[in-house]
Amino acid sequence: MQQIKQADLEMLELSAAVGEIDLKYVDESGFCAWSEPSYSYYFRGEQKRLEQSKRRGRRLSIIGFLQPLISFVYGLVIGGVSRKSYIQMMEQEATDAQKTGRIRVVVQDNGPIHRCREVQQLWSKWEEMGLYIFFLPKYCSEMNPIELEWQHLKKDELASKTFEDELDLAYAVIDGVQTRGEKANYSTQRVRFNSLSSA
Repeated sequence: MQQIKQADLEMLELSAAVGEIDLKYVDESGFCAWSEPSYSYYFRGEQKRLEQSKRRGRRLSIIGFLQPLISFVYGLVIGGVSRKSYIQMMEQEATDAQKTGRIRVVVQDNGPIHRCREVQQLWSKWEEMGLYIFFLPKYCSEMNPIELEWQHLKKDELASKTFEDELDLAYAVIDGVQTRGEKANYSTQRVRFNSLSSA
């Protein structure tokens, strides 16, 4: 199954490379005000120790759509990414696909919000607009290059930093995404959700 999916994905990547389709990778990740020691650098033999803020705060989640070397579109929410936030992002992708008249394929894992009933009911509508979904096999995160973006964002841009509250953390994530975009020469765009919370 994984080998077949890998071969199919390589064909999609080839089609994208020659400009036949637009190929994007979607995923979600999370951040908290307390920096994780594992994401910071220390000299060998030194104990990892970080001064943390008094209040751990709520989790800040991100959903991102990466089009390698071209763009990174993302949104931030307090708490976890909900199906409503995911649907809003996918609706925007479908609308963009319809406007350009180009087939757009979104590569994603089998997370619950990606396969919930409300989302499944929109699949045929999105396909009519030119947006198609390619599901990765289970436990194959290495097939999704956006995972590396999350790693670099945490290890390079946010390492060893602590934040007073969720707002400070959000600004740091926004700055980190922009910095990564400038380094890798792709555009970044933040989507503002209809509701700030993940409800």
